[in-house]
Amino acid sequence: MDAELKAAKAAYRNAKAEGNHREEARWANVIGDILKNRGEYVEALKWLRIDYDVSLKHLPEKHLLPTCQSLGEMYLRLEQFSDALIYQKKHLELARDANDVVEQQRASTQLGRTYHELFSRSDHDHNSIRNAKKYFKCSMDLAVKLKENPPNSKSSFLKEYIDAHNNTGMLEMDLENLHEARKILTRGLEICDEEEISEYDDGRSRLHHNLGNVYMELRDWDEARQNIKRDIVICNRIGHRQGEAKGYINLGEVHYRTQRYEDARSYYEKALGLAKTLEDEDALARQIEQNIETVREAVKVIAAIKKEEQSLKKLKRDIATARGTPHERKCLLQQNVVLERLVEKARMISAWEKHCEFAKEKKKIATELCDRQRLGDSYLDVAESYQKLRKFNKAIKWYKKSWEMYKSIGNLEGQALVKINIGNVLDSTENWREALEAFQESYSIAVEADLPDVQLSALENMHYSNMIRFDDEDETRRLKLLIDKLKKSEEKVAEAKSMLEDRCSETDTEADDYLSNSGSDDFCFPKTISRSKTLTTGEELKDDVCLMSLYQSIKGSSKKKAGHKESLTNSTKQDEQSPSSLKNQTNDHQTVVGRKRVRVILSDDDDDDEVECSSRKDRDCLVEDLPSYDAIKSKTSPCKIQVISEYGSKCAINVEESSSSFKYCSPHTATKTGRHSRSLSNDIVAKPDFPSGKCDTDVSGKQNDIAHPMLHHSQTNLQQYITCRIGNDLIHVEASLCTTGDQLNIDSFKAVVACLYYLQFPTEKRSEGLLPIIEHIKCAGRDVESLETVEHLKEVLGNDMVEASVDGWIHKRLIKMYVDCCKELSEVPNIKVLKKLYNLEVSDDEIVVSDCDLQDLSITPLINALHSQKSFAMLDLSHNLLGNGTIEKLQKVFTASGQSYGGLTLDLHCNRFGPTALFQICECSLLFDRLEVLNISGNRLTDACGSYLSTILKNCTALCSLNIENCCVTSRTIQKIADVLDSRSVLSHLCIGHNSPVSGNAIVNLLSKLSTLKRFSELNMRGLKLGKPVVDTLCKLAGTLTLSGLILGGTSIGTEGAIKLAESLLKGTEELVKLDLSYCGLTSNCVLNISVNFFCSILELNLEGNPIMSEGSNTLFSLLVNPQCCLKVLVLRKCQLGLAGILQIIEGLAENSCLEELNLADNSVPKEVSALQYDLSVKCCSQNQEQKLDDNQEVVCSLHTADHELEVADSEGIPVEAAASGIEDSCASSCQRNSSPECHFTQQFSIAIGKANNLQLLDLSNNGFSAQAAETFYGSWTTLRPLSSQKHITEQIIHFSTRENKCCRVKPCCKKV
Repeated sequence: MDAELKAAKAAYRNAKAEGNHREEARWANVIGDILKNRGEYVEALKWLRIDYDVSLKHLPEKHLLPTCQSLGEMYLRLEQFSDALIYQKKHLELARDANDVVEQQRASTQLGRTYHELFSRSDHDHNSIRNAKKYFKCSMDLAVKLKENPPNSKSSFLKEYIDAHNNTGMLEMDLENLHEARKILTRGLEICDEEEISEYDDGRSRLHHNLGNVYMELRDWDEARQNIKRDIVICNRIGHRQGEAKGYINLGEVHYRTQRYEDARSYYEKALGLAKTLEDEDALARQIEQNIETVREAVKVIAAIKKEEQSLKKLKRDIATARGTPHERKCLLQQNVVLERLVEKARMISAWEKHCEFAKEKKKIATELCDRQRLGDSYLDVAESYQKLRKFNKAIKWYKKSWEMYKSIGNLEGQALVKINIGNVLDSTENWREALEAFQESYSIAVEADLPDVQLSALENMHYSNMIRFDDEDETRRLKLLIDKLKKSEEKVAEAKSMLEDRCSETDTEADDYLSNSGSDDFCFPKTISRSKTLTTGEELKDDVCLMSLYQSIKGSSKKKAGHKESLTNSTKQDEQSPSSLKNQTNDHQTVVGRKRVRVILSDDDDDDEVECSSRKDRDCLVEDLPSYDAIKSKTSPCKIQVISEYGSKCAINVEESSSSFKYCSPHTATKTGRHSRSLSNDIVAKPDFPSGKCDTDVSGKQNDIAHPMLHHSQTNLQQYITCRIGNDLIHVEASLCTTGDQLNIDSFKAVVACLYYLQFPTEKRSEGLLPIIEHIKCAGRDVESLETVEHLKEVLGNDMVEASVDGWIHKRLIKMYVDCCKELSEVPNIKVLKKLYNLEVSDDEIVVSDCDLQDLSITPLINALHSQKSFAMLDLSHNLLGNGTIEKLQKVFTASGQSYGGLTLDLHCNRFGPTALFQICECSLLFDRLEVLNISGNRLTDACGSYLSTILKNCTALCSLNIENCCVTSRTIQKIADVLDSRSVLSHLCIGHNSPVSGNAIVNLLSKLSTLKRFSELNMRGLKLGKPVVDTLCKLAGTLTLSGLILGGTSIGTEGAIKLAESLLKGTEELVKLDLSYCGLTSNCVLNISVNFFCSILELNLEGNPIMSEGSNTLFSLLVNPQCCLKVLVLRKCQLGLAGILQIIEGLAENSCLEELNLADNSVPKEVSALQYDLSVKCCSQNQEQKLDDNQEVVCSLHTADHELEVADSEGIPVEAAASGIEDSCASSCQRNSSPECHFTQQFSIAIGKANNLQLLDLSNNGFSAQAAETFYGSWTTLRPLSSQKHITEQIIHFSTRENKCCRVKPCCKKV
């Protein structure tokens, strides 16, 4: 695969260099496809965007079809559904315009998959299920049309036809129409047989996979095993390891459900072995491990059941001797308690045959006790067993018995719950109208009895029936409003309820006082009874009352019972417990299960071997009781994880919700932002609304009658301007807006030109929101991209000006809205904001306006524009001058958007926010499910933010990254963070560095909590002084923290601590990929004593500021030449390596194909620099070459080290070496004539740099190199990178980079984790 990828990238570079845009786009698409198949979706998306951009700018519209399809699929895999829909709809639109039926079929399939995903993540998205049905039906119709009338003879389009059956079948399965799903999927296999499709075709694999799932739900275990095994065989034959692994997972699930736990564990272990061989499938492996652990727990439950059965046998013997005595009732009550525990344990492991057996024994005991409440509960347990066993007629029979019993004693809650369960059974038998009537009866009873929880369950089921079964939009909307109203009223009493739940119940069962030690205490199970001890007579019964007399006293009584059993609160519509859901049993198990289930949707793309998973949310368990990862994926993309119950080891996407825990947040109407008449901008600005026609405009908005020279000065002689011509229009751009230092940033210049050109459009044209794409900037026939500094530009051009050409147009809706808002507020647009919003490298959902000198007032037009934009996925306001007022405005934006799902990144670092800024986040409930990344570093939050941070960590359930570096917090805040973290948190990245004082105890407590998090992977404690207890704790927890990134720069852990930590991490289960030990006081002994294998898996290594010296360079050289080395970034700044050590490390790159960034700045030793300076002075004064060589003999020696010598090449071999490394002939001949150490030294460095093929960024600053040497080095650098080479050479700064990885482009604090 690596060879294939390298070849594709080489072909792409060649096509780009030749200007062959069609091939450039094609190879970018190929690279994206290769990366997609490897599971590297983010990187794949980058290349597909390149394909799209090139196709849009340079190729006919029809070439956008494949790239729109690829982008739509990639965004779907990344779960960025809004972006996916944009490109999928564009794909369909382009296909219709081109009358391309094949592409229409593919686009319809993808749209169906995306809408299905959206439906699976919402309880109330009626529009999505309608669209999913519509597009899947359209896909099927088009597939039939293509099969009957193929447009060409190359393809019969059977694949599309077969996969359309698969998708339709899975949609039916998702709607719980299992028999219809089986019929459609079976028809798909029949088509394969009729058309003689290969028995190892990937389409067959998907059909067998999903048929196995259908049969599993139908409890046809033999058919399920047969189909799943066939799926495994095909995947094995075609080399689809991911599909094979998931096939083994499903096979394990079948054996788990049939209580064959050893077989289940064996198959899970096979799946685990395969998963560990897959790239980017860590989540899959973790889920399999969780299933294996759950199977172990199930084995313990089985053992507990056997132990309880022995206790039951003993009690049966006791009852035989107690018949007719006063102790008979006591023995029966004890027997009932044991049976209730057995029923609950059987329910937990889905042992429904056992469950039925124990429930029937409970019924007998309840009959002997003459207790109609218990008898009704027992009937309900028996009915539940039969429903799970899919014996629906018997289930209805026993539910009716339970209903009659509850009715006889006036238990309204029991009646309402039974009606819901009857409705669920009727729904499963496709008696949908009767099912709806049962739900409606339940709701009426619940209203009469004032039971809000049961009302909510009934309403949810009514809503589902009307939405899914009857497609009644008006009734669905009405029920949704009722559900929202009821939930809001419930939230008001939630606190009071939680207080009551914490108290010990005073109405436990009568047998609680008689519990013996025979019961198992190994596990914590839900309580099985919460009924009243008060009988119909109002008197408490004694244990020694004879049962016959008890029967006489109860007979005929019809007084209403106050309580109900827990078995009532376990719906019979509840999904079977899979391994991943076994641990989630709670003692407040919700009664009624909703309708949504987990299903699978498959792709019918030509090259798509993977299945997209989706789910319907079960309402049988509370969201807060579920771990963040609770299931294993089915054939789906690696990034999708789902919490499920019935398909726990098969499908994975999102966390399921119960009807009692699902919280709906209705959008609030935002108040209109007030207008301001004063100027809001403190920046260089560009005035909009220029008159139409040709004009000469500068950055200040002034029109000029004459053309200015290319570079000119303002009246104050402080600002330089660059004049650019587009057609007959002139635009004057302030040079400081598009320069880095004294170098011109051509991309920034193009962006500013495009924005200023847009601002001179007349209002009508500007309203379209289309901005120009400036591809080429030229002057006097020369490409400005090749000119580097403004001064150089001035010298070359004189009084001339640059010419820009518009090569296309791009829609930037937010820029249009921002300019409109500026006009509305009588403000002039901030050109820095416009330039950031114009960025062609980010999507419209990513709003990056960092470093724009924005303040609370000047940001108002942008905030108003965001009100209109409403939805976005990322907001970066970093490096501005914003205060708390901005966060208040943003809270209104989020609230007005009404968007309660979809990930959100909020980057607010380096502003002027205070602690109450976090209060605004706490008060915005719509962020609770959206906020994934929060960077608030570099703001003075102080310890006053502690409670707000705790609330955010507690309520924002999707928060995976938190950065509070340099926020002036102390141990108090760190302790509060530790206190609020628990195993349900999905936090994966935490940065607490550069805060003081932070005690060791607080850090130790935090580390202990982090070790319990399942997803945690990166910890940044840069700048905290870590003592021995903290280091020891970190080492101790290294095996359980599963860290992939550890940032310990400036922590002063020392050599001993680093070695100890490395040994612990090497033993851990997770491979460390990012390690920062900068300024930790490490010595060369540390590098020498740490195994090279420890560094091999690391991608980013920072050893800056540690005196490693030349002795440690040998180990680093060995690391770089090691074939297993994966390093991409290596920082060795200020490590006292010496020039010889620097050279040795660069030479090691000749055999390294991974390293992309290398920082070797500030590594020269003072005596080496003085020696070189001495050499240069001697060389200038000496006239005799031989005498000069003798004089410098001592200098040569001074450059030698114990481990490595700088070798002086033989004069006859110099030209060959120089040519090989790309050194210019003039330099080579000069070195032949001049054998000074400085010249040979330069030559050796040049040769080494010329062989560093893969390097993209090299920093050699502050090492005493002369400007001439730096230029020679750059000559070697450009040899292998003729088109993309970049340099930054000023005084002692020497940066070599590529266009794709420019130096100094990102501030250190802005680098993405």
